[in-house]
Formats: sequence, C-alpha cells, structure tokens
Amino acid sequence: MQLTEHFSLAELQASTKAAQLRIDNAAPPEVLPRLRKLADLLERVRTYLDTPISVTSGYRCPALNKAVGGVTSSDHMLGMAADIVAPGYGTPYDIAKALAPQVSVLGIGQIILEGVRGKQWVHISTRVPDKPANRVITITDAGAQLGIQALV
Repeated sequence: MQLTEHFSLAELQASTKAAQLRIDNAAPPEVLPRLRKLADLLERVRTYLDTPISVTSGYRCPALNKAVGGVTSSDHMLGMAADIVAPGYGTPYDIAKALAPQVSVLGIGQIILEGVRGKQWVHISTRVPDKPANRVITITDAGAQLGIQALV
C-alpha cells in the first residue's frame, strides 16, 4: 500500500532484524493513520532536503522494539517515528543540522541525531515531547545532549 508518493507501508514496516528473528512486524489497523501522518512528514523532509531519503527503521511491533533494544516508550511502536539517512544530502549530522531550525515549519515533533554503537542516523517523530527542550537532541553512547552536537 502506497501511503504517499515516495513512501509505502511496506517500507515503513520493513525490518531486517524482524525477518531474521521471524517476527511479524505488520502494523495493526489502528496504527495506519499515524503511519500516513509520518509518511506525510517524511515527504516534507524529502522535499526540504531536495533528495531521496531512506527509512532504516519505521514501525516496530513491541517484540521487534525489544529485540533491537528500543526504549519501552518508543514512538516507533506507535507508528510515529522513523530513523532516516539521506546519503545524497550528506551525513546524519548534516541532515540534522539542516532540519533542526525547520522543526516547526516542517511539522517535526522531535528530531534526534543518533550516533550509537558505531552507527549514525536521524530519528524523526511526529509526536512533540512534553519538554520543549527535548524537541532537538543528540544521543550518543555517552548519553543525551540538547541540540544537534557533532558526533565524535
């Protein structure tokens, strides 16, 4: 099912880890409206960056979220978050730096530059966190910091 011009339901629930562990990661019907809203957000991000973006992690059922070490309150389980990269634009740091000033304009609820366990990506959510300071953060193996910080 195509959710938007460039993003499909299959793409937003695809998971190598789920396939590896034989976990059914199909989103339940009540999650589909939130995935459509997420796909709309991803379209705005794609347009703003003027380059294709790849979703490395979208919807996660609770079993998959646990298997990948996701937090129990993960927006991924609600169909409200995607981890992305856009090699045609630059590094995840470049992407996060470009998007951070546009959070409100693009309708991004939260953006997190993540650099953990030797991998880097940008987490984008439609949900606005309770604490406004947590809308734009960086998470590394050393912990969380406010704003977009250079990854070492």
